[in-house]
Amino acid sequence: MRRRVIAGNWKMYKTLAETRAFFSAFAPLVANSKHCDIVIAPPFTAISTAAEAAKNTNIAVSGQNISWSKEGAFTGEVSATMLVEAGCRYVIIGHSERRQLFRESDDSVAKKTLMALGAGLIPIVCVGETGEDRDAGLTEEVLRRQFSGGPGALTPEEFSRILIAYEPVWAIGTGRTATPEIAADAHRLLRRCAGERFSVPIASALRILYGGSVKPDNIKGLMAQEELDGALVGGASLDPKSFASIVNFTA
Repeated sequence: MRRRVIAGNWKMYKTLAETRAFFSAFAPLVANSKHCDIVIAPPFTAISTAAEAAKNTNIAVSGQNISWSKEGAFTGEVSATMLVEAGCRYVIIGHSERRQLFRESDDSVAKKTLMALGAGLIPIVCVGETGEDRDAGLTEEVLRRQFSGGPGALTPEEFSRILIAYEPVWAIGTGRTATPEIAADAHRLLRRCAGERFSVPIASALRILYGGSVKPDNIKGLMAQEELDGALVGGASLDPKSFASIVNFTA
C-alpha cells in the first residue's frame, strides 16, 4: 500500500509572521494524522521560520524550486545545499507555473531533480498538460514527453526516490478540477510510463499526487481513486482549517 502524501504549495504568499501564525493554528489540527505524510512549501524567505515551527511535529517542509547548479553566479537562484540547510526535506520541481511563466524545460527539470537527489532532498516532480493540449487530444503525448525528458531520464535507483505530481494546467487556480476519473486515467498513464521505462515493481511503488484546485469539498472523491496517492494543494493550503480538513480527509 503506497503511503499518501498531502502537500501544500504556498506559492508567493505569507510573511514570516503569517507563517508562524499558520503553524500555530495548523499543527494541533493534524497532530493525530497518521494516515499520510504532510508537507508544506512556503516561499524561500519563510523556509527557516516554517522549519522551526514544524519541529517536533509530523509536518515536513519543502522548497518550491531549486537551481540546477551547485553554486555560482546565478542571481536569484537557490541551491540544494541552501534548501537543506534551511530545513527542507522536499522540493517541488517543474511546477506548471515554472514551466509556463518561466519557460522551464524538461531538460531543466531533469537537471534540477538530480541536484535535489544528490543533496538528499525528495523531489516532487510535476507534469501536466494545458487546456489546449487536452482539447487537441495531446494529453498522452505531452505526459509521455514530460516523463521521458524528466523523471524517465533517471536511473532506477534515483527514480525510486522521487514523487510525481500530475497537474493539469487547465485546473490550476481556475476553479476547474479534473474529475477523479480524469485524474486517475492520467495517473495510470504515468504509472505505465514508469513500468515501461523501469519495471512494474518500481512503477507500483511510485507515488503520484494530483494537483489542480484541490479543496475540502472534493478531496474525498479524489482520494477514493486508488491511483491517486495524495494531493499537491495550492490556494486551499493557505488557510490552516481548510488545509487541515484536506489532510484529514479520512475523518
